[in-house]
Amino acid sequence: MRRYNTLFMIMACLVAAPNVAAQQPLTLEECRSMALQNNKQIAVAAQQQEKAAYGVKAYRANFLPKLSATGNYLLTTASLEREIPSFYLPTYVPDGSGQLVPNILTSVDGVPIFKEYAFFPGMELNLRLNGTYLTGLRLEQPIYMGGKITSAYRMAQLGEEMARLNRQKSEAEVILQADEAYWSYVRVLELKKVAESYKEMLARLATEVENAYKEGMVPRNDLLRVEVKQNEVELQLLKADNGVRLARMNLCHVVGLPLNSEVTAVERPGVFQDEALPLPDLSSRPEVKLLMRQVDLKDQQVKLVRSEFLPQVGIGGNFAYANGLKLNDSKLLDHAAFSAVVSVQVPIFHWGEGKNRVRSAMAEKRVAQLQQEELTGKMELEVQQALQAYQESVAAVELTNRSLSQAEENLRESRDRYDAGMETLSNLLEAQAMWQKAKAELVEAGCNAQLATTRYLKAAGKL
Repeated sequence: MRRYNTLFMIMACLVAAPNVAAQQPLTLEECRSMALQNNKQIAVAAQQQEKAAYGVKAYRANFLPKLSATGNYLLTTASLEREIPSFYLPTYVPDGSGQLVPNILTSVDGVPIFKEYAFFPGMELNLRLNGTYLTGLRLEQPIYMGGKITSAYRMAQLGEEMARLNRQKSEAEVILQADEAYWSYVRVLELKKVAESYKEMLARLATEVENAYKEGMVPRNDLLRVEVKQNEVELQLLKADNGVRLARMNLCHVVGLPLNSEVTAVERPGVFQDEALPLPDLSSRPEVKLLMRQVDLKDQQVKLVRSEFLPQVGIGGNFAYANGLKLNDSKLLDHAAFSAVVSVQVPIFHWGEGKNRVRSAMAEKRVAQLQQEELTGKMELEVQQALQAYQESVAAVELTNRSLSQAEENLRESRDRYDAGMETLSNLLEAQAMWQKAKAELVEAGCNAQLATTRYLKAAGKL
């Protein structure tokens, strides 16, 4: 028994130790802000948005001419060697008008015989390719690509907008997550306070019953009943302490603080007020806009596929310098030159590939449209469900407030009657238990109403 008492004291010290340190008060808005700053999903969405922005700039460059430098150097042992044999060449002489005419002496069987012949002694040709190089600048400009560049650029813009909308969607989800963690922490804190108040109430009653038992005014059975209730509330407090610790750690995790940070909530569920909620606007929800942009993206994809089977026109210019290609140790190339080219490509026949690919892209677009209609209908239903849950939570707050007032009045009358000796201890204990239950239900209803408000604002596109 002594061992169990020692273990219980150690556990109690461990549970109570965090309360010794100073606690940092946090408001709901502070938790939201910290969660948005430290959440990894938001960081990933921000990087995706930055990536999409660079993609737009990259695709925009396709509208502009591209300038590139080129260079080629040939290293080879190959060569071309030829020998031209010697032979005789006929001669020509000028006539009276200065024109050259064959210097024919006579002809035999129609074959001319010249007076004189020139002797060609023959020569060797040695063409060397090694060391030849070519450098230059190349300028390319697309004129018409069937709409491919425009469609790709528009798809990049849609991708950037979708990345921004995805970041908004992630922010709304993180805010809801922060609210859930915050109000869960508030709930367990308030439930712990209720249990502590109930414990104090039982302690005062236990003192009175014990004194009355010592005087012989009440049986021991009454004292045992109070002690049983005290044991029950001790267990409730132990569970409440564990719940507070876990809820605090979860809140720290959501807002990006170390798990062992000492924080406390400022808001309380009792300050909840029923306010007129804004009208829903699904068009402002990031999810709806994402679906719309998805349809636009598929439409541009259809145009992109179609552009691959349309005529394409482009122009290019080259300014190059060539050096090398030696013939008998004499360079044949050592100069710069400019050239221009116009390229035209017209697809004629591809066995129906283009038509089928366009039809496939159009089918994907129709799928995206159907998904948009279906999910939009589900979002409308989600708004109605969130509104109904909010209305129910407001009604629950009103009813639990009324129940708490009735429980407090019942407890007061039961206490007065017990002090006057007109009420049994069992009825008083039951009245105290009813008060604790009503107080706990009010805490639950208040926290649920706060969360129902956030959930409605998210579903209505107002978060």
